[in-house]
Amino acid sequence: MKRNLTGKLISIAMSALLTLSVFSGCTDSGSSVPSDSSAPESSGEISAQESSEEVSAEKTVVNVAALKGPTGLGITYLMEQDEQGTTANDYEFTLAGAADEVLAKVISGEVDIAAVPTNAASILYHKTEKNVSVLALNTLGVLHILQIGDEVSSVADLQGKTIYSSGQGAVPEYALNYILTRNGLTPGEDVTVEWKTEHSENAAQMVAGQVSLCMVPEPFVTQITSKNPDVKIALDLTKEWDKVAENGAALTMGCMIVRNDFLEEHPDAVSAFMEEYKASVEYVNANPHEAGIISEKYDILAADVAEKAIPNCNIVYIDGEEMQSALSGFLQVLYDANPQAVGGSLPDEAFYYKK
Repeated sequence: MKRNLTGKLISIAMSALLTLSVFSGCTDSGSSVPSDSSAPESSGEISAQESSEEVSAEKTVVNVAALKGPTGLGITYLMEQDEQGTTANDYEFTLAGAADEVLAKVISGEVDIAAVPTNAASILYHKTEKNVSVLALNTLGVLHILQIGDEVSSVADLQGKTIYSSGQGAVPEYALNYILTRNGLTPGEDVTVEWKTEHSENAAQMVAGQVSLCMVPEPFVTQITSKNPDVKIALDLTKEWDKVAENGAALTMGCMIVRNDFLEEHPDAVSAFMEEYKASVEYVNANPHEAGIISEKYDILAADVAEKAIPNCNIVYIDGEEMQSALSGFLQVLYDANPQAVGGSLPDEAFYYKK
């Protein structure tokens, strides 16, 4: 990572990225490195303690950051394994409150690997002079349209309706407009969207029954439907996207990135992370109850909310050619809607890490 990036660069990057983020988080960290210099000498034999110390000493320290929400949920089991000292690397985790916190740490070199919104990864690629690569997709779409009643069961049913949402000028707006347009509806004419500043504002109105249609991401979906039994999921935008998307494009809202200078110095550590992170994602999806407990332990989401939200969070691990096809197509959609949503231009081939 170039250490001489100025505060001005960080400020410019953050102002561009802050409005495009859809996830949030809190801070925590953990590492486990056994140490005990009092082990007795032996005559030509290596004791279990000495062997453990040698393995621990060889571990690479990897600074990893994620956000509270779906991207944080996928990493919870890896955090637990790291605390128990069973991981290949020595991980130092940061769970941040907002995307700009994570992105600033990537720019400054404080973080080696990070979970970030996919469009933010593209912007960061340009801002850091191509010093980041995408390792894998970790979250597909988490947006859902909720309703009170049963009038909407397809995108066509949205004609003449008003949807309350947040995320104007960011991924939620571009994704919704793409789906509407591909279904023959004109945003602003056939469908009206009332844009709010925060997802929480829409959630409060939906819980109170003040609106009948809203678009929110998880975990707000789970929180709303838990508090108001009259609210139900009308449309899963990930499924609706898949019905109309072309060229392998996927509604993919989160990914794992790595600083290229760290990747070049520690390729084996990055490969080990990818394997362990993949296993973490698989564990979380297969064990939502246990993952919820771990999530609460690390203050990512309350256990009951996490357990109910995980099935709708589309937490995935997709790398290689499939990752590039899904992400490049998605970024093309964003670019067509607003080039600045991806940093002004589409990233080139070097953006996609394929081991």
